[in-house]
Amino acid sequence: MSDADAPWLVVGLGNPGPEYAANRHNVGFMVADLLAGRIGGKFRTHRSRAQVLEGRLGAPGAGSRRVVLAKPMSYMNLSGGPVTALRDFYKVPVEHLVVIHDELDIDYGVLRLKKGGGDNGHNGLKSITKSLGPGYHRVRFGIGRPPGRMPVADFVLKDFSSTERKELDYFVDRAADAVECLVVDGLERAQGTYNS
Repeated sequence: MSDADAPWLVVGLGNPGPEYAANRHNVGFMVADLLAGRIGGKFRTHRSRAQVLEGRLGAPGAGSRRVVLAKPMSYMNLSGGPVTALRDFYKVPVEHLVVIHDELDIDYGVLRLKKGGGDNGHNGLKSITKSLGPGYHRVRFGIGRPPGRMPVADFVLKDFSSTERKELDYFVDRAADAVECLVVDGLERAQGTYNS
């Protein structure tokens, strides 16, 4: 299978369990859930310790791309294990890996797409980069910095505020659009459209 025919592995980062579902740190799961709705399927448990859904993104026909959508069921700081297992199982080149995650250094709701780079202290990215190197795509969903002296760990594990929730659906939808554009049209087009 050539790299062009290889599937894309789209990973939303989060922590498993209902107590984390609405946390800022789980925005990757939120985007993955929305993409699953667009594909028209349900996640199933995979032996890689992840929930997966196989399908296609993009316009039907030649414009669509085969994707494996995944939510690691390990805690965030152990995401590298399940992501590596999925990469190996589906034979996905690292250039076809997209990771959706929360980003502290970007204002709330702002998106930045990039390939490669550092982990910026994000434990999920740190774990994936340690396993696979830094050459994968990131869809960085801005959550802003914690207010006052609130520790970062407390901030990311808190639910979005009531003010943030008013626009959250719109921003999650836009992030899902950005993932779809990246997979179908490439990074440059996606950056030009979504790097607000």
